[in-house]
Amino acid sequence: MSALKRLMPFNAEQTVNILSEFGPLVLMFIVNAMYGITAGTWALIISTVVAIFAMLVVLRRLPIFPLIASTVTMVFGALTIITGDAMWVQIKVTIFNLMFAGFLFGGLWLNRNFFKYVFEKTFHYTDEGWNRFTWSFAWFFVFTAIANEFVRLSFKDEQVYHFLGLQMDGVGIWIAFKVAIIMPLSGIYAWYLTRVMQRFRISEAEAERIAAEAALRERGAEVAEFGRAAPGGDSARRIAGSPDDRKANLG
Repeated sequence: MSALKRLMPFNAEQTVNILSEFGPLVLMFIVNAMYGITAGTWALIISTVVAIFAMLVVLRRLPIFPLIASTVTMVFGALTIITGDAMWVQIKVTIFNLMFAGFLFGGLWLNRNFFKYVFEKTFHYTDEGWNRFTWSFAWFFVFTAIANEFVRLSFKDEQVYHFLGLQMDGVGIWIAFKVAIIMPLSGIYAWYLTRVMQRFRISEAEAERIAAEAALRERGAEVAEFGRAAPGGDSARRIAGSPDDRKANLG
């Protein structure tokens, strides 16, 4: 493994996704400390637009999840600018994370694994591995949503707090929490899950064989369902029977 790979273990898409999520937050933290929440929110929105453009240039497409997250960020950021209330940009994290966690849990319940659907052509794991990965990430989103609300409600915007030798208002504490705690924690957790998933890794040939068998089973189920739904489906099959049965009937 090269020195660059050891220092930067993420590919281009992962790097752009990380920067698009936390880059605007870092800029918002700096601008908010210097000029206040309105200017900080403008910095968040503008840098989010730049991040979307960067994704389009680097990846030549717009990944669904970062695009949705960026769009929600701009909507709630606009609400903060319009109302002058930082609460909107803060609760965006809570609402979005809980909604995405519910989406992941719902997909597992319906046997429609979101991460497998998106990444199965790039990463090859068993169904158990995909389900564990999705289940773990869903609970991580729940945890970050609860932690976000705890920090938001514990530190008031109109008060000034002394934190690590700095004076910050509640919004500053919240942004620092996102940048200094949630960002590295998310990276560490993703790295840990990636290591765990190696136990469920399968070869590309094995993945193709499993996919082909699943497609055959699905096709067989569709044919059987069509036969049952056709007029006189079951009775017609019984009457028609096998070739030997038809010969016996003719005799």
